[in-house]
Amino acid sequence: MQIGTLSKRTGVSVRMLRYYEEEGLLNPPRRESGYRDYGEAEEQIVARIRMLSEAGLKLDVIRRFLPCFPDPRPDFHPCPDLLAALRREVSSIDDRIACLTASRSILSGYLDRV
Repeated sequence: MQIGTLSKRTGVSVRMLRYYEEEGLLNPPRRESGYRDYGEAEEQIVARIRMLSEAGLKLDVIRRFLPCFPDPRPDFHPCPDLLAALRREVSSIDDRIACLTASRSILSGYLDRV
């Protein structure tokens, strides 16, 4: 399939798909004409990237652990390195939540005084 079709099927923009390719996350075969020829495998990779990205992981983490993520379903069995990275990400999110909660409390206190 062409890149526009993959974009429609995955909900990922053409620009982002090209960026994934530049970053080495996608490597679609090329037709004789030079056009990318995306298939089911690339569609699954994009689904995995999207799921991990929506979970808050950055592309550098996704690149390292994409091979450990065998299936886009939520009941996957990740490799130990991915588990450690996910634990670090959860800890980082918890830290940001605590910071935002404190900031919200301060701002709400200001508003309550007005």
